[in-house]
Amino acid sequence: MEEHQPIGIIRLSELLGYPQHKVRYTLRVLEQEGLIRPSQEGARATAKTNGFRRKLKSLLGEMRQTVDDLSASL
Repeated sequence: MEEHQPIGIIRLSELLGYPQHKVRYTLRVLEQEGLIRPSQEGARATAKTNGFRRKLKSLLGEMRQTVDDLSASL
């Protein structure tokens, strides 16, 4: 992730294919949650980001298992 930092609104918009206003809003939410911090060059991840990513990965794994279990029961 470090290799992609800092990254700005325009570049994120181009990479993700989302309008700049949606990227700007999302970055604002991430900043409010303490997951990124703004800089002159663009957004940078904070120390809090790694913990969030681990938690999200775990949650997605649990969701995947639930979907697999439901699918198997059909």
